[in-house]
Amino acid sequence: MAEINKKWYVVRAISGKERKVKEFIESEISAQGLQDYVGQVLIPTEKVYQIRNGKKVSKERSYFPGYILIEAALVGEVPHTIRNITNVIGFLGAEKRGAPAPLRMSEVNRILGKVDELAETDEELNIPFIVGESVKVIDGPFNGFTGNIEEINEEKKTLQVMVKIFGRKTPVTLGYLQVEKEA
Repeated sequence: MAEINKKWYVVRAISGKERKVKEFIESEISAQGLQDYVGQVLIPTEKVYQIRNGKKVSKERSYFPGYILIEAALVGEVPHTIRNITNVIGFLGAEKRGAPAPLRMSEVNRILGKVDELAETDEELNIPFIVGESVKVIDGPFNGFTGNIEEINEEKKTLQVMVKIFGRKTPVTLGYLQVEKEA
């Protein structure tokens, strides 16, 4: 059998349903025996860190909400099958029921490179704070207080913040994720 020429396409899906759509595409393709025509189905994601109940929680967030990358040869039933999956809006760049426009290889490489880069910088939390900068405490017992940064400890990722408590300035040591810059 000759090599099937696959290209990358962008499938538009209802935002927040990307994972479900990916599962549906994969199961539908295998149920119809079209695995030779569809290579990969990707949802570009990034890791986001938040503080919940005083604990650092990592969460995966879609890098392009509402979009799924698919490597496929759109021949025969393949485009029709993908379009008719629940929560799929259609292909990006397709004129009304026309042929979808494939991504250029440079775009694909840029997107995939960005995804790899986001996966590698998994624990890298580089939040640039400056001494003297005003910050607002968003977690812990001093939640809601504002103060100025006196000292930064990059090794421990902590800040020494002068907070006004009962009219007196008091030094408080806080983690990077416990404060946010004041707008």
